[in-house]
Amino acid sequence: MSSHTDLIDRYIAAWNETDAGRRRDLIAETWTENATYLDPMMKSEGHAGIDAMIAGVQAKFPGHRFSLSGKVDAYQDRVRFSWALAPDGGPALVKGTDFAVVAGNRLQAVTGFLDQVPAAA
Repeated sequence: MSSHTDLIDRYIAAWNETDAGRRRDLIAETWTENATYLDPMMKSEGHAGIDAMIAGVQAKFPGHRFSLSGKVDAYQDRVRFSWALAPDGGPALVKGTDFAVVAGNRLQAVTGFLDQVPAAA
């Protein structure tokens, strides 16, 4: 289980990394080259697509950070975890639950469900 927790910790760190070079390194460490991401508001493929998607979210929510909510739940190559996006010291603006498929020690696919979204999103 700790390897899955470490993987999701890297996933959250990539979403929070504002230095483009470090973020690309985290993405390469965390995702397979042909990985996919899908949620009700966006989708992306591959490292470049995931990087652009994360940069777009950071531009839309400057000063906000992602955090893990609760524990990482895993079974074989499947992982489930919840997260929150909040301004520093403030209440969560967005909350979600993601389901992932793991290949080796990297994410192959992530499907996100948004549990709380502001009306203006």
